[in-house]
Amino acid sequence: LSGLKLLSEHLEPGLLGRLTQLQELDLSNNQLETLPANLGLSHLRVLRCANNQLGDVTSLCQFPELEELSLEGNPFLTVNDNLKVSFLLPKLRKVNGKDATLGSSQMESLNQELTNRVTAHWEKFMAAVGPEEEAEKAQAEFVKSAVRDVRYGPESLSEFTQWRVQMISEELVASGGAQVQEGDVPKKIPEATHKPRPTVSKRQNNVPLNLSSTKRQCASPSPTAELENQPVDPDIIQPGLHMEPLHFLQCHSRNNSPKDLETQLWACAFEPALEEGHSGTTSQTVATCGGEAVCVIDCQTGIVLHKYKAPGEEFFSVAWTALIVVTQAGHKKRWNVLAAAGLRGLVRLLHVRAGFCCGIIRAHKKAIATLCFSPTRETHLFTASYDKRIILWDLGKPNHAYEFHASQLLILDSMSVPLRLCPVASCPDAYLMAGCESGCFCWDVRLDRPQKRRVCEVEFIFSAGPEASGRRVDGLAFVNNDVVASKGSGLGIIYLWSWSQTWANRGSQSSMPVVVLARLQWSSTKLAYFSLSACPDKGLIVCGDEEGNVWLYDVGSMLKQPPPLPDAPQAPTQILKWPQPLALGQPLTKTMVNTVVANAAFTYLTALTDSNIVAIWRRR
Repeated sequence: LSGLKLLSEHLEPGLLGRLTQLQELDLSNNQLETLPANLGLSHLRVLRCANNQLGDVTSLCQFPELEELSLEGNPFLTVNDNLKVSFLLPKLRKVNGKDATLGSSQMESLNQELTNRVTAHWEKFMAAVGPEEEAEKAQAEFVKSAVRDVRYGPESLSEFTQWRVQMISEELVASGGAQVQEGDVPKKIPEATHKPRPTVSKRQNNVPLNLSSTKRQCASPSPTAELENQPVDPDIIQPGLHMEPLHFLQCHSRNNSPKDLETQLWACAFEPALEEGHSGTTSQTVATCGGEAVCVIDCQTGIVLHKYKAPGEEFFSVAWTALIVVTQAGHKKRWNVLAAAGLRGLVRLLHVRAGFCCGIIRAHKKAIATLCFSPTRETHLFTASYDKRIILWDLGKPNHAYEFHASQLLILDSMSVPLRLCPVASCPDAYLMAGCESGCFCWDVRLDRPQKRRVCEVEFIFSAGPEASGRRVDGLAFVNNDVVASKGSGLGIIYLWSWSQTWANRGSQSSMPVVVLARLQWSSTKLAYFSLSACPDKGLIVCGDEEGNVWLYDVGSMLKQPPPLPDAPQAPTQILKWPQPLALGQPLTKTMVNTVVANAAFTYLTALTDSNIVAIWRRR
């Protein structure tokens, strides 16, 4: 079937005539990278192209009567291609077995806005063209400038919007500047990016807040509700980074119920930015997990781009890695893979753009608390479990069917349950730190050592006295190449300490005090599992609390020239108060913020709560 076009050129005229009347064609389970153009199948109504390697869908326009289409299992097709499909095939009723004729207000608005912007760009561009300039050359320059300069919508859809901008600008040139009329645009436009905003009914706030100090118990996109955002009091956002609340989403609801204010959300991670010169998803795309779902969200628009559900699972952790894969034809492709794990001890490797799970690692017999990829070896994955073990896996390179066959490299035994994993920034291939239920520990993870099962090298101590050891560490992150931020529950303090200075004092000790550079004031709550994170490029630390607040610390200047250690902890640079969005008609006045993560540029900040709310903030 990969030689389909060649075959059609050699068929008998009578048979070819009958083939042109074909209404259903199945091309599934081949290695097709492209679909030949001009096949002459203008009457085709059903086309199945599942499990191929298609990288482009524009040739589907040759099937104007197409009503059903299957593109599942084509890992290089993205949400941009989904939009192109719906735009090119106005009679399409089903895509991958799902209804393709649902509401289209999001796309209609996007298309109309692009048309208006291109038209405005035309008027401005042509007004600046001198009478001596050649019209044909000026029109060609207009098309180039429109594609380059006209922007609208989320960056994750930039491939589709630029494609439409080029079409609209070429139509303007062909018509001599007459704006594209509504009748020129296909009537059926997809809902692939539409996120409904329902009116929320009234109900008293019943968010459970009487949780014990052990909150976690080990025992294509769906409709997503966005909570209404109340006007923010100017005093709530303090001077500093000028963050504003942007979206409040209930995308992890069980059974898509807007009444679900109880599903606990645990971890989020921003997708790696694509290499320069590539279009598509950038670091404004975040993966979140909680309950039985993993969601991928565009922070600019609040659109849930992808959603993966595993009934019976409760996801505790997610982590991204960026791979370069080679297709059967020898072409190199960049591929961001998302790992997700939780209650069942399984690691699921998700190809989020293609919408399927491409591998499962049966990593532990007990729940996985957290996982992380090596920052230097993209296929190396650490998993940490309630079985008190950390395992290093090598995922290997996926085969042509995008299947992984992971192998186990190391087992690290822990004194207690590991909660946070942190490869040492200056030597990630040599040492791994973990914040655990009974303290902060470090392991030697060098692969040139013979032992494949190891105990910890050292325990780090943060204070003197009888409680110096054995205290839970549930927050751990590197602020720069040397400085570590760590915290536990009950102290109301985040410690900043030097890895290099601490390690230089090690000797043969199995436990040692850290070299503290600063102490930062945080909530005095005795509740656990509020994870902190750092934005090294900006010198910032963020952490949530039990009241729904986000604590921000700008420590960049402090770390350049550390001042003498004061007696009292230093106050946060800024506290973002919980904006109290309306849930079911009533303000949600209080919630626990379990995790806060910002993208590398600190343009977006995502906070996950105990009440099934993903809160997204934007820097103004």
